[in-house]
Amino acid sequence: MVKKNMLSGTIVPEVLRNDNYASWSACIKNYLLAQDLWDIFETTTKPPEPEDGVMEFKAWRKKNAAALHAIQISCGVEILSQINHISSAKTVWDTLPKLMTQLPSKGVNPVAKLGNSSYIPSSNIQEDRSTIAPDQKVEPGSSSNDPGRQNIIDTWNADYYMGYMPLHNALKSGDWNSAKEFFKLQPNSKSAKITTLGKTALHVSVEAGHVHIVEALVDLMSEHDLEVQDNFGDTALMETTYSGQYKMAKCMLRKNKKLVSMGKALQNGGQLLPVVMAIANGYIKMARYLYSLTPLEDLFPEKGWNGSTLCTQAIYTRALDIALDLIRRCPRLVLAPDRENFSPLYALASMKYAFPSGHRLVFWKRWISSYIEHLYEMKLVHEQSRQLLHHMCKEILISNQEGRSKGNVYQAIFRSIKEGSFEFVHDVVKANPDLLWTFDSNSRNIFSYAVLCRQAKIFSLIYGLDVKSNMVYERDNSGNNILHMAGMAPVSIMLDRIPGAALQMQRELQWFKEVESIVLPKVKEVVNNKGMTPRELFTENHKDLMEKGEKWMKDTTTSCTVVAALILTIMFAAAFTVPGGNNQDGLPIFFNKKLFKLFLISDSLSLFSSASSVLMFLGILTSRYAEEDFFKSLPTKMIIGLSTLFFSIATMMIAFSAGLLLMLHEESWMVVPVISLASVPVTLFVLMQFPLLVDMYISTYGPGIFDRKMKRWL
Repeated sequence: MVKKNMLSGTIVPEVLRNDNYASWSACIKNYLLAQDLWDIFETTTKPPEPEDGVMEFKAWRKKNAAALHAIQISCGVEILSQINHISSAKTVWDTLPKLMTQLPSKGVNPVAKLGNSSYIPSSNIQEDRSTIAPDQKVEPGSSSNDPGRQNIIDTWNADYYMGYMPLHNALKSGDWNSAKEFFKLQPNSKSAKITTLGKTALHVSVEAGHVHIVEALVDLMSEHDLEVQDNFGDTALMETTYSGQYKMAKCMLRKNKKLVSMGKALQNGGQLLPVVMAIANGYIKMARYLYSLTPLEDLFPEKGWNGSTLCTQAIYTRALDIALDLIRRCPRLVLAPDRENFSPLYALASMKYAFPSGHRLVFWKRWISSYIEHLYEMKLVHEQSRQLLHHMCKEILISNQEGRSKGNVYQAIFRSIKEGSFEFVHDVVKANPDLLWTFDSNSRNIFSYAVLCRQAKIFSLIYGLDVKSNMVYERDNSGNNILHMAGMAPVSIMLDRIPGAALQMQRELQWFKEVESIVLPKVKEVVNNKGMTPRELFTENHKDLMEKGEKWMKDTTTSCTVVAALILTIMFAAAFTVPGGNNQDGLPIFFNKKLFKLFLISDSLSLFSSASSVLMFLGILTSRYAEEDFFKSLPTKMIIGLSTLFFSIATMMIAFSAGLLLMLHEESWMVVPVISLASVPVTLFVLMQFPLLVDMYISTYGPGIFDRKMKRWL
């Protein structure tokens, strides 16, 4: 990412003026391409909004800020003043060509020549400088309506910054001895603004990343010197939050703890505190340190959105210890809007990692979770999240309707349903039963939305209610009832977690039949605003999925049929070409050997099971593929086919091993390698196909995804 205030010379040879746009734009474009920032300029779609997804919005915002800053620090003072109110990098890029045609040509701006030691102001300008009053403060980049006076000011600024170039170069290169000599000659330079962006020596040292120089500089500076802000309103402490320079921040705060309360002034009013900037940039260690020093009153909702923003960012970055401590000390922040108008409650609802229901671990991970460090950390996060939610529920309980509306309580409930956060929905609604009758913008209640999002655990809460019959009668703005929701395509990614389109179709049928079982018969015939019953809507919305399911089933069956037929052929041939051959009476030579009997039995079992597998797969290929067939008939045939195929492979390997050992005369040193090699294909089948077989069996004959025995909870 581009540093917040890096020098423009590292990006373009010259800052943008009204006479060098062509070369400047080519250089800045190459820089943005190299930094992987150019894609935000090429996109034709609307930038993401926070409600579209927190992580996607944060990624776009980070790229936009980096690109915007790169352009800003590569512009001259006059042009920068024309664009510094624009917050979109793409808008700035599109505006600059038009702006170039509007600016009058003034020749070369002396400020753009700061790095050129050959520049010497003319004697006439030196004389004209006397027209500026000695006590008049001339700010870098200031403007004037008088062109002649402006030229004098620009020249004065150029000479002013030229005088600090040796110091600037020494600080950037880490040469403390040269910088110290400069300070001896000009003591005031320790707190002076030495760049066109208003940065002090300390700002420049922080940017350069030289810890030893920063520590030495802080020792020389007064507390007041540390509070100097650049043209962006940043103190040197704020500068450390852009790069996560923890040691530098600690050094400054040892001398002046008031810096944690000196934020960056924003155009729309208010200020952004260093602790908020640190956690927003992902520097958790620094954020924890700054939070420990930040006065609590600076984070109160009455002081602005810093407290709520810190809390939401802590939740997004999994620094839940900060969020938990802050909510404990100031519960009013639970429903307080942050900088983007989202409350901490909504932030917690949108983070499905925060609760156990948001994670789906495979069986072997659940078994060994006691000694896996990652899973231990996950468990800690879940515990902190539950405590945080507990404190939030207390605040919800005492809030009024206006407070809940401003605090995004209703939006948070529906967001948590979409993310599948069962614990959030359960605890929040239980804390305030009135929230059971919450509706979204389309007049859908929480259970209708749970069906639409295919969140089975959340939907199962309806079994623990006495008023479920009233809940299922509700209809949305389009006239759809809860059974219509089961007939719609899901709005979440839950269906994508199921392997194979056929199993996905089966899961959709299970949802429809489950919802159908809790409604009265007359609900099944209700039509929506389009005149469609729930079943008609289901058929209409699942045509494509049913076609994909049929294709997946046939492709899988065809592949398995080839394997099963090959095993059948081999086992049939092996039954009549026994190891060792036959004697004069026609009996096998190894007839009385135990291994031969094992060979014969396993060969027969493999033959019969592979034949059964072929027949089952042929039955699948010749099925009618109606909607109802995906519910149980087709999955059952596939389960039998895969099971018998797996069994035939295993018994084939046993027959092979027994026959080989017979021919080797039961040499003990060959037993282990033979058995190990024979287990390889069986193991591969288990790894690749057995999980599908297990999922299909559980989905068809398991306990189901719905908890019909849900205890009364409200």
